[in-house]
Amino acid sequence: MNKNLTLLIGCIFLIGSYGYAQKAPKAKYSANVPENILTPDKVETELLGALEFSDGMPGDATVNKVYDFLDISRGVQAFLNGMPAASIQAMLEGLKDAGLEPGDIGICESLMDARTLFLTPNSTTQYITGEIDLKDGPVVMEIGAPVLGCIDDAFFRYVSDIGLTGPDRGAGGKYLFVGPGYEGEIPEGYIVVHSATYKNWLLLRAFVNDGDLKASVDQFKNNYKSYPLAQADNPPEQKFVDLSGMQFNTIHANDEHFFEELNKVVQYEPADAFNPELVGLFASIGIKKGQPFAPDERMQKLLKDAAAIANASARAICFRPRNNDVYFYPDRQWYSSFAGGSHEFMNNGELVLDDRSMFHYGATVITPSMTFAKPGTGSAYAFTPHDSKGKYLDGGKTYKITLPAPIPAKDFWSFMVYSTQHRSMLETNQKFAGLDSNNPSVKANEDGSYTMWFGPEAPDGHEGNWIQTIPGKGFCVILRLYGPLEPWYDKTWKPGDFELVD
Repeated sequence: MNKNLTLLIGCIFLIGSYGYAQKAPKAKYSANVPENILTPDKVETELLGALEFSDGMPGDATVNKVYDFLDISRGVQAFLNGMPAASIQAMLEGLKDAGLEPGDIGICESLMDARTLFLTPNSTTQYITGEIDLKDGPVVMEIGAPVLGCIDDAFFRYVSDIGLTGPDRGAGGKYLFVGPGYEGEIPEGYIVVHSATYKNWLLLRAFVNDGDLKASVDQFKNNYKSYPLAQADNPPEQKFVDLSGMQFNTIHANDEHFFEELNKVVQYEPADAFNPELVGLFASIGIKKGQPFAPDERMQKLLKDAAAIANASARAICFRPRNNDVYFYPDRQWYSSFAGGSHEFMNNGELVLDDRSMFHYGATVITPSMTFAKPGTGSAYAFTPHDSKGKYLDGGKTYKITLPAPIPAKDFWSFMVYSTQHRSMLETNQKFAGLDSNNPSVKANEDGSYTMWFGPEAPDGHEGNWIQTIPGKGFCVILRLYGPLEPWYDKTWKPGDFELVD
């Protein structure tokens, strides 16, 4: 036989055999296999392109694609779900930069201004703050002056109210904070509060009478002590630091350094301080208890992308929410991350992830009193970065907004302006980035309503009702009602939107 013919026949035989092997004969014990549980040899996706398989086994290129995708997506979720922990970590590190160690107390004795980077604060409150670290045992806090505040743990979970809404009901007393794993004796005579984490953040608000800031500070200092229970017989001298006007940062990173902040929390706290699924998510990107966080070159690149995507996601959730339920009114631009009425962001058994992300990207402090709907008590918050047309507020333009009379606030109301970059007070030539109804410069209209003005220049005749903005910078606004009344809760009263002034 011709040599070439023999070779050709052999090739035909091999090809036929290969085809036969690819199409396996029907097995004696055959199942009725639905198509939707099989994996085709090639699957086209919008995000990753072609995914290729051999009888369900992923090829090398597909394996690399999906692992990159998993690492990036888990990095994004670790950022969004780890924000509460990173935010507390950044807060406590910022207080250390300001000269506070655990147990010390910082006070904004002459209020807070834009020189301090702090998520959406106000300039009408004397903030009192500090770290309570329970790693070395329980900590005592003696408090006497009336305050309003709370303590949150290392994952920004509510631990306890302090003061008027707390167990002491404003009468003061001795609190004993007890951390995880403590097995020692707990003496009598204390208001005992347990925390699931070592690190905890204390934030209180002092009450100022007749504008006398110094008197309220002195009253608080004269009635406050914090010290380890082990030193109860001989407490050390209490250290106070005036934080007003200080330049320090308490806001977490928005780039890949975020994961380093998160790692510090995981390493410091007990292994079971957080939900196991959350701990598993952090571990999947290399943040593991008791191990160094040392991503290789590939993982560093992926986490950098993950942080960028997560930051963009948080900003979309915060500034362009897609859930209409967060809006107070169908015809207004005001909204809130507490749409479900829960400080834990729960709604009918569901943890509303976007609401939690929205809150922690833009704000601090978790307490039930923020969502406690009892007219005349607490405070209400409404947020917007939009004008009446839904466009972002522009610091180079002038806007006005009217609050109809009567404004349902038993105590007072305020507007505060914030940077859309760092979400702290907008940096301008005005010391305080806001105004409130207690300010003597703020004047009502003839019908009792109030019109406030926002823009780079004070409008003629309205200087006392004007808050400065900066050309080239966006801004967002929080309307606060202190002691909100029934018309706020039943929505028979509605604040106006920001109207662009030509």
